[in-house]
Amino acid sequence: MPRSTWFCIDIECSGPVPSLYDMISLGAVVVRDHEDGSLTIGEDFYVEIKPQAPNVDAGAMAVNGLDIELLRREGTPRRQALEQLTAWTNAHTTLGSEPTFVGHNAPFDWSFVAWCYAAEGMKNPFGYKALDTKALSAGILNLHWLDSNKEILAERLDLPAEDMGQKHRADYDARYQALILKRLLERQRR
Repeated sequence: MPRSTWFCIDIECSGPVPSLYDMISLGAVVVRDHEDGSLTIGEDFYVEIKPQAPNVDAGAMAVNGLDIELLRREGTPRRQALEQLTAWTNAHTTLGSEPTFVGHNAPFDWSFVAWCYAAEGMKNPFGYKALDTKALSAGILNLHWLDSNKEILAERLDLPAEDMGQKHRADYDARYQALILKRLLERQRR
């Protein structure tokens, strides 16, 4: 059976769609799938990115709590951030496996990441596909799509409640999503 190295990724952005708005932070946590079927949560990656897009949505910025002006001055340039993510991903992908992008509502997060790689003319180390833990949980736990939120998953998977003081910080959210993925895959493998 092919193995994956799972990369739980969460982004924060300055609005609802790539190109018109920016991915302004990215957190990632590796989940390793071992030959014996066990899973371990590993290292983190985090970067705050200098915005370039023409628009900023005040509602999005209120959710993520980042300072757009500070990011304009001190954020990591997008290309450099992607180079760092690619190097980190390559360094943490288990030999003989492929890096797999995982997100809680992966279509949203993946679209920003994929668009940024395309805009910079760079190869996306995750390719064109992503695993969505909302959809995975709907299947494994027999949930309705609208019940695949983190609060219900925390209850059904016996996870700690999210720390509301850290929620919507990309590195924290990526680590929490790694917990969700690990528990879902363990449940699937029973």
